[in-house]
Order: sequence, then C-alpha cells, then structure tokens
Amino acid sequence: QVQLVESGGGLVQAGGSLRLSCAASGRTFSRYAIAWFRQAPGKEREFVAAIDWSGGSTYYKESLKGRFTISRDNAKNTAHLQMNSLKPEDTAVYYCAADEAAGFPHRAVSYAYWGQGTQVTVSS
Repeated sequence: QVQLVESGGGLVQAGGSLRLSCAASGRTFSRYAIAWFRQAPGKEREFVAAIDWSGGSTYYKESLKGRFTISRDNAKNTAHLQMNSLKPEDTAVYYCAADEAAGFPHRAVSYAYWGQGTQVTVSS
C-alpha cells in the first residue's frame, strides 16, 4: 500500500553533489522501512542505504559511509539520499524501496514496493 516516485537524478561532475528524493503515498508510510538501491548497466542491483520507520537506525554500504546520507520525513511522506563527493563509479539508476517489515535491510528481496528509478550520471 505504498507508491514511490524518485526524483533528483541528473548529470553531475565528479566531486559534485545530488540529493535524491523519494515521494511516497500510503497511509502507513511512517511504519515502512525505506531503502535506496542502485543498478548500473549490466551489473547487479546493489544496496546503498536504508533507514527504519522511526529514523533511529540507518544502514549503509560500507564504502559509501561519509559520502551518502539517508533521511526521512514522515510528516511529509518523503525520504532522501544526499550524495556528496560523487564519483564516476556512482553512476547508476537509483531506486527507492519500501517495506513494512524489511527483515534484511540490505537485501532487495526484503522490499515489496519500488519506485521507477532515477538516473544518476557522474562524469569525470
């Protein structure tokens, strides 16, 4: 019972920043865990970050800690991924995902609801 729409992707030079947004609709959004995944062409979808329903716990791909920050605003039914110091290897389609009970936050199969994705391209 959650619909997700990502926005904020685009083309940015290496070292730049982007802030992705995930707009959610659904009466129980505040109780859903939210995650960001990304997928580059020809590669497997990989975990980026996750946040629990309260915002009290966050999880990150280890190599992204310090550069990426996940947040949510339940009052606005939105989640965000702040991406700083972007590198060409960050180029991918970024997806927002949600689930009422994500038992394994880092696994894509834990999430029942997905957005359409937003393209992030980092040039050198």
